[in-house]
Amino acid sequence: MKIVGPKNKFPKVTLVDPTNSGYLLFALNVDRRPPIGFFIESQNKKNILSELKGELDNLKNNFKVIDATVFKAMIIPPGRGAFLKKRPNVEIAKFDVVLLIEFDLHESAKEFQRSLQWKNIEDAYKTRAKKSLTITGSNIRRIGPVDHSKKGVFLFNYFFSDQVNRNLEVWEYTAGWFQDQTGLDNSTVILPDQIKENSYKIINHCRWDHLIDILPSLIFKSSFKKFVLNNFETNNVAAMPILYRLA
Repeated sequence: MKIVGPKNKFPKVTLVDPTNSGYLLFALNVDRRPPIGFFIESQNKKNILSELKGELDNLKNNFKVIDATVFKAMIIPPGRGAFLKKRPNVEIAKFDVVLLIEFDLHESAKEFQRSLQWKNIEDAYKTRAKKSLTITGSNIRRIGPVDHSKKGVFLFNYFFSDQVNRNLEVWEYTAGWFQDQTGLDNSTVILPDQIKENSYKIINHCRWDHLIDILPSLIFKSSFKKFVLNNFETNNVAAMPILYRLA
C-alpha cells in the first residue's frame, strides 16, 4: 500500500472479530434521480418497496435468518473517479433499493440463495428494475454491529479495486478517519463469495444516527479528501458510497 500524506495522522481503526454470519444482499436500481432527488419515488418503486417489506415476515420465519431489512436511497453522489475512468467496464453503483439478509452462518446464506423461495423473490423484482445485484458473502472486517432496529443514516459503500487485499488494506487504513471525525462505532465489511474482474470487491455497511453526523464531514473537512480520497486514488481503490434510510 502506498501512503499519501502524513502517516498515521488519524488513530488506527478499532476492530472487533468478524461475525460468523453469512449475508445475502439484493440491490436494485429502480429510479433515476438527481443525487438528492430520491424523495420523489415512482409508483413502480413504491410498489417494489411495499412488496419487499411484505417479504420480511416470511424471511424472518426462517430460523437461520438473524435479520432482514429493506433500505431506500437518500443520496447517491454523482461522478466517476479517475481510477474508474480507466475501468469503463465496472458498473457504477446506483442502487436505490437494497434488501439485506443476515444468516446465522455463511453456508446458510449460500444455501438460501440456491432455494426456490429465493429464486421466486429474485425473479419477482429483477425485471422491474434497470439493474440488479445479488451477492452472498461473509464478514471480513468489523468495527461493531450495525443496528437496524431504529432509524438512522445507513451506508452501503460498493468498492472496486483490482486486488481484494489492497482494497482491504486501504479500507482499514482510512477507516480510523471515520471513527475519529464522524464518531462511527459500527461497520460490517462484506466480502462477496464470487469476485470477478469487474465486480465489487468488498461492500462496507454502517450506520449513523443523523445525516448531520456524516454529511458535513464529507463536504467541509479537507482531511476527507487529503487523507481518505487521496489514499483511495493513489492505491487504485474506487468507492461508490450510497446513503440510505430504512424503508
